[in-house]
Amino acid sequence: MPEKHDVKKVVLAYSGGLDTSVIVPWLRNNYKNCEVVCFCADLGQEEELDGLEEKALKSGASKLYIRDLREEFLRDFVFPTMQAGAIYERDYLLGTSFARPLIAKHLVEIAELEGADGLAHGATGKGNDQVRFELTVMALNPKLKIIAPWREWEIRSREDALAYAAEFNVPVTASEKSIYSRDRNLFHLSHEGGLLEDPWNEPESNMYQITTDLEKAPDVAEYVEVGFEQGIPVSINGETLPPVELFIRLNKLAGKHGIGRADIVENRLVGMKSHGVYETPAGTLLRRAHQALEAMCLDKYTMHYKDFVAVKYAELVYNGMWYTRLREALDAFVQATQEPVTGVVRLKLYKGNIIIAGRKSEFSLYREDYASFGEEDVYNQKDAEGFIQLFGLPLKVEALLQIDGGGKSRYRSPDYSKFKRD
Repeated sequence: MPEKHDVKKVVLAYSGGLDTSVIVPWLRNNYKNCEVVCFCADLGQEEELDGLEEKALKSGASKLYIRDLREEFLRDFVFPTMQAGAIYERDYLLGTSFARPLIAKHLVEIAELEGADGLAHGATGKGNDQVRFELTVMALNPKLKIIAPWREWEIRSREDALAYAAEFNVPVTASEKSIYSRDRNLFHLSHEGGLLEDPWNEPESNMYQITTDLEKAPDVAEYVEVGFEQGIPVSINGETLPPVELFIRLNKLAGKHGIGRADIVENRLVGMKSHGVYETPAGTLLRRAHQALEAMCLDKYTMHYKDFVAVKYAELVYNGMWYTRLREALDAFVQATQEPVTGVVRLKLYKGNIIIAGRKSEFSLYREDYASFGEEDVYNQKDAEGFIQLFGLPLKVEALLQIDGGGKSRYRSPDYSKFKRD
């Protein structure tokens, strides 16, 4: 923990929510009136950015930086993770996880630009985000001091934070009194807290904001074609689109059909389990399409090994280890696998379901004439006999040795008393 008199200027990762708004006066009060510069990354929060500068200044900040990082977010973080097939603990598509290293990267850049000697964030001492922010800072500029108010102050609840805001005239909106803690970007919207603290509770229908309830989703299925180039989505229904516009359209389309909800109990890095609900409409749709295209374009051994890499890649991203040599090394492998993953996937969307309705690629390894039962030019069915003999040789040898030694193999000891004669 830095000495309070050592920090003269701090750049704060600022969202405009209750916690980071309260942090502004808290820093000035507890670090001898140090200057607080706020930074907000525009990752697609939309209306959450409205009036942010006025709010930051009223809270006591000297200025606010807002940077539109949506394309960088998709290009350098979302797409590589999607190409890797990285999913944490079977269901989590890492929407919050890979946003943090990007935010921290620009936090460091602004601190250097401003001549600041400290950085601050609003992540709690129980969660993963504190690790993600701080590991990034350690990798990019470890000379900057890091202040994590949740590990220092006496505020322990949302009620405490609201009281502190009232005491120091910090503007608070009605949305900040919501029972849920949310994180939103172009890729996903997460929900924690409130009723979700008990995983037996079914999430309320009105909690969801970007996906339609299945009961209210259209009763008619809708088709969409997504084009990929080297594992990156580039078009919708034949129209080439830049990354941000592509994601905006697919979020609306998939969200309309109730696609992308995930209710997860996950293992946090710090050791405890947490319960969260995620809305990831476009990300869920693209994951399914990407998998379908890879299944056509990757050979068996590359695809199977890539599945192993995906688990490790997801773990690194979740644990905040984006800026590491291992993640870069895994990414080099992933990028090599994506060279032939080019083509189009047709999807049928219906009430939360994503159904593969067709796929095609000039690099497809599937050939109808090879797979046909009648074609013998490439594959002669008689060759299978020798293959099976060699493939099963270890099993055969072990069984022969057991029969010669004891009269039966280990798998051949039926209990005939269980069978009754008619």
